[in-house]
Amino acid sequence: MATIQDILEQKGSKVYTIEPTATVLAAIEKMNHHRIGALVVMDDGHVSGMFTERDVLKRVAGAERRAGEILVAEVMTGDVVCCAADADVDEVGALMKERRIRHVPVCDGDSHLLGMVSIGDINAHHASAQAATIHFLNDYIYGRV
Repeated sequence: MATIQDILEQKGSKVYTIEPTATVLAAIEKMNHHRIGALVVMDDGHVSGMFTERDVLKRVAGAERRAGEILVAEVMTGDVVCCAADADVDEVGALMKERRIRHVPVCDGDSHLLGMVSIGDINAHHASAQAATIHFLNDYIYGRV
C-alpha cells in the first residue's frame, strides 16, 4: 500500500509558504514567480491556513478588493485539511475529491509542515503504478518473466 511518504520521497518536500501578515499582492507575486497554485500559510512554525488561486478569485477579485491593501489572513482558507506522511495515497485522494481541494499539507502530530501533495501528485502516482502493472502483465503474457 503506497503512502504519502512515497510521493514525498520522489518529488521532494519543498513547500512554499507565506505569513498571514503578508499582503495578498506579495502572495500572488510569490505564486506567479514559482508557478504554483497554492501557498501554505505559516504562523509561528505551524500551519494556520492555505492561500490558493481560488481564494484570489473568490475573495479578492470577486469581492473587488485591492490585493495590495489586504492581508493573507483576511482571505486565506483557515480550515486546513492536513494528512500524515504515513497516510494511504488512495485515502488522501478520496479526501481531496470529497472536500474538493487540490492541495494537502503533510504535517506531523504538532502541525509542523513536512511537505505538501497536490491532486496532480496523486494522479501521477496512480499513472506510474498503472504503467508498471501494464509492463509487468505484458511481460507475463509474452513469457518474458
